[in-house]
Amino acid sequence: GTLLNLSVSDHGRSDSLLLSWDEPERGAKGYSLALSSLGSGTPLQNGSAGPNITSFWFHGLTPGMRYEIEVTATLACMETTSQTVTAQTSPSPVRNLSLSSVGSSAMLLASWVHAHGQRDGYHLALYHSDSQTLVRNASILPNASTFLFDQLLAGSEYALKVSTLAGSSQASTSIHQWTAPDIPTQLRLSPGSSTTLIASWMGAAGAAWLHLALHNLLTQMVTTTLSARRGLTSYTFQHLHPGTQYRLVLSATAGPYTMEGPSATTWTYPLSPGNVTLSSTEEQSSLQARWTTPAGARDFYLVTLQEGEDGAPTRNISVSGDNGHVTFHGLSPGKQYSVQVTAVAGPYQASAHSTAAWTQPLAPSGVSLSSQGSPYSLLASWEEAMGEGYMLALSPMEHPVKNSSLLRGVTNFTYEGLHPGTLYTFEVSTVAGPYTSSTQLIANWTYPLPLEQLTLNNQGHSTSLQASWRAAPACSTGYTGTLWETKSQERVRNLTVGNNWMNVTFEDLVPGRQYTLEMAAMAGPYRSPVRSATDWTYPLAPASVTLTNTQRPLGLSAFWDKAAGDVDQFHLQLYSKSHPAQRNVSVGPNTHNFMFLGLSPGIQYFLKVTVLAGPYRSSSHFATEWTYPLSLTNVSVQPGQRPQELHVSWVESGSGRDHLVQLSVAESLSIIRNVSVPRGVTQLDLEGLVPGSRYHVGIISQAGPHRISSQTAIGYTVPLPPLSLSASPVSTAWALAVHWETPSGQRDRYLVSVHEEGSSAPKRNLEAGKDSTNVTLAQLEPGTCYHVAIWAVAGPYRSLPKNITGCTVPAAPTNLSLTNPGSSSELYLCWNKPPGRRDHYRVILYSLSTQGRHRVQTLNPDARNITWTHLEAGSRFAVQVTAVKGLFEASSTNVTEWTYPLAPGNLTLGSPSASMLQASWAAMGQGAEGYVVDLYHTATSSRVGHMVLGGDARSHIFSNLSPGTRYNVAVRATAGPFHTSTPNLTHCTREYDALLA
Repeated sequence: GTLLNLSVSDHGRSDSLLLSWDEPERGAKGYSLALSSLGSGTPLQNGSAGPNITSFWFHGLTPGMRYEIEVTATLACMETTSQTVTAQTSPSPVRNLSLSSVGSSAMLLASWVHAHGQRDGYHLALYHSDSQTLVRNASILPNASTFLFDQLLAGSEYALKVSTLAGSSQASTSIHQWTAPDIPTQLRLSPGSSTTLIASWMGAAGAAWLHLALHNLLTQMVTTTLSARRGLTSYTFQHLHPGTQYRLVLSATAGPYTMEGPSATTWTYPLSPGNVTLSSTEEQSSLQARWTTPAGARDFYLVTLQEGEDGAPTRNISVSGDNGHVTFHGLSPGKQYSVQVTAVAGPYQASAHSTAAWTQPLAPSGVSLSSQGSPYSLLASWEEAMGEGYMLALSPMEHPVKNSSLLRGVTNFTYEGLHPGTLYTFEVSTVAGPYTSSTQLIANWTYPLPLEQLTLNNQGHSTSLQASWRAAPACSTGYTGTLWETKSQERVRNLTVGNNWMNVTFEDLVPGRQYTLEMAAMAGPYRSPVRSATDWTYPLAPASVTLTNTQRPLGLSAFWDKAAGDVDQFHLQLYSKSHPAQRNVSVGPNTHNFMFLGLSPGIQYFLKVTVLAGPYRSSSHFATEWTYPLSLTNVSVQPGQRPQELHVSWVESGSGRDHLVQLSVAESLSIIRNVSVPRGVTQLDLEGLVPGSRYHVGIISQAGPHRISSQTAIGYTVPLPPLSLSASPVSTAWALAVHWETPSGQRDRYLVSVHEEGSSAPKRNLEAGKDSTNVTLAQLEPGTCYHVAIWAVAGPYRSLPKNITGCTVPAAPTNLSLTNPGSSSELYLCWNKPPGRRDHYRVILYSLSTQGRHRVQTLNPDARNITWTHLEAGSRFAVQVTAVKGLFEASSTNVTEWTYPLAPGNLTLGSPSASMLQASWAAMGQGAEGYVVDLYHTATSSRVGHMVLGGDARSHIFSNLSPGTRYNVAVRATAGPFHTSTPNLTHCTREYDALLA
């Protein structure tokens, strides 16, 4: 048949269709048209058109309905040709579209009335008005008339476009609406200063505008109003009145919505009162506090009276905020007070202090002044009186006044350095601040000084004694005294003389007898301490003194006669001019002879007999006699003060003139030195000898014509110490190598001593040959310092020691363990304590993830572990522990470990297509070694995807998934053996792409 090329359009009208066709090549006589619902076959409208007509309108159709139109053309010869086409009318837009809040600031409810006609469905698109971003896209069934949008931003304006879908056509309607605002929470109002208040709140993002109104509650007026856009969380109100209560009201606005928010009330800080003073009043026990009123307001003043230097509160008074003074009555006399005035506004205070003030004091009572037996001091005492202290004044008759000030709590004072025997007047009063009480007065005497330099002297007389003294340097009225026989305590004389007497003589006394004189000075009612002096009258010398030789060996006999008078004893002195030894013998007063035994041989002796009476002596003429001589003995040889010297000494036993000292070398016995020494010399130093050598010494003694040799003595010179001593550690073992250089001279051997530093263990000693220059000290403790001493030994003598300190190499720590306690920022290190000692450990932590970064810690020598903190998460570290002793070190092997990584952050899921799901995340901290992404089917909980990624990965896409299916995704950050996972996040893949087209 002939094609008519039918086409249908609605030209934007939902109730009409325009049918157009092409005229056949040979023309047509007319056209008949039939419109029916698609699939029904029942005509709904019929129409006709004449020739040369190629279009026809169908009106009164149902919007969104699918129709079938058949066009029949009548051709020549009664032929016809028919052609059918289907078409659909455009849908009508919804009516009464509304978008309203449904009680939640995060939701909007869209509702509408279905338009006339039919439709395939609805498509809803919600936009955020400010950002012009698409917030929600939804396709819903054709019978739905409402849709709830949730998880919206409070207090924001949204635009909704609702499209009615019918085939490929659609009809849209739009509307704008606001979500209800969120009321800000946690409103706080606090003072920043006396003229500012700081307001802060939470949840400011839920309103387009915030309105603040600050009310002055004192004047009941609004002080400040403020409107701010979304996001403001704090504001400072300035230029306010100090000490004033304010109330802040907060409200939120979004479009047509206004929500009244919370309110807060507080005060600005009050200003402290100025010029606070505390002063006395006319009333004795009262003080008045005054101050000036500062700017601003306050509720009241709290006035606190404080007592003493420590400021202990004693009274509190509250007065109105416009008051400027207060008076305190009935206070204690002589006390220090201060006042604190506090301005109070609500819970806030501002204080100011005054300087101290005093009340009038009372005079002390119970005043006394006593000498206590001292010539230079007086003790003043009194009973305690309240006040700051005391003013003292002591005034003698002929000296200036002594003034003193004392602090309170002291109730006595001793005046030192006074004049003995003087009458003093004492005055005392109480001082409290600028005030002084009335004066209390009392007087007393100081004790007189005893007389000075009292002497009793016989002046060489045997029957008289003269007493003399020097007057005391201060006042006295006279002197009194008594002369006694010392031994029998019988009183001989009494005397009292004036203060201008300085001596007196006692006559007709017994020769050689002891007397004691006691005297004291007098002043006022007091006597000075007694001074005494004692002396003897001079004794008479003995007569007829003789000294004779006896038949006994080395003995001499003495004889004498006693003279008249008293004698305490006889003293016999036997001596020789050529010998240092002498005999002194004392015998009783009734003895008249004595025998001297055991005298030195070959010596001429002299005898003198002396009579003793107290300290005085009277001696006889000399008597003389000789003893027989003996030989010299007891020779000793010792090392000298230097290694090249020998010290020879002996004891003289009797007579002798000169001595001859002979020195010989022990090995050859040939005499190498002869030295002559005079009689009386008992020692000799021989110089210029070889250190560390053995010598023989012999001494020949001479007495008159006689020569006698002593026994031969053997001695050693002291050896010289070793030279250039050094001690160094042996690298292959815990030992010290000790070296030295050979000194000059001789020696038998070397002695080496080793002692551990700071240890109470006994020393270790070892010997080395005389030609040795080194020794190795083995089996020592590692990391330990030792004191090494070495001596050269010759015979029984040692040289001076050579000392040095050497340290062994420390032992390295072992069994290092570096573990992760389950932390992303900590590692725990422990090790076994090595043997021996060390000064400290040096622990170095190396970051293997960040090249060039390391941390060093120095630990005490007993440390066994350390915890490293504040480390980088997900990083690998190496640790080395070094034992340090002085300049020597020993290091452990390195151990490594990882810190836990931080879980990835900001995990988000999206479905770029119906079969794909994309996970994106952010690295936390320093990142991780890698990431593991797991995908689970939410309904079955089975894992359907697993991917291991590198540390630079930040997203991954799973493909070949089921459309419209819910999946769970978790991302784990890995570092070594450790991993940390995000919480599972759920998301759906998109529906088939064709449905969303």
